[in-house]
Amino acid sequence: MDKAVFARIRQHLEKTQRELAAMLGISLKGVQSFEQGWRSIPAHVERQMLFLAAMKGCRTRSNQPCWMVKNCPDEMRRTCPAWGLQTRDFCWMVNGMICRGRIQKSWDEKMEFCRNCEMFQSMTAWFAVSEEPTE
Repeated sequence: MDKAVFARIRQHLEKTQRELAAMLGISLKGVQSFEQGWRSIPAHVERQMLFLAAMKGCRTRSNQPCWMVKNCPDEMRRTCPAWGLQTRDFCWMVNGMICRGRIQKSWDEKMEFCRNCEMFQSMTAWFAVSEEPTE
């Protein structure tokens, strides 16, 4: 997540930097540093921001869970944490999920994959999660 997406989410949540810091359990200086690009946004903060954004955002939720949309075979469903936890369209929140037959091990690897998935995009399109290229 880049600083612009972080700031857009905070603004959409209608929170001050201080209020957001309290919600995330981090310091005010941390929020300011993320928005200015002075510090990288850690995975646990990105995950919370995406969750809050998806909960508040105008989402075009699918009536079907991810495993139905993706036509996952039964044997894959049984081993996928998203299916086991019945996360439906919040599959992108679960580490270790199996999508297209591949275990997504780290948050960064998983999010790289999820950003191109229609399930994630349907919940986060309003704040444009595509990252700006970093130099």
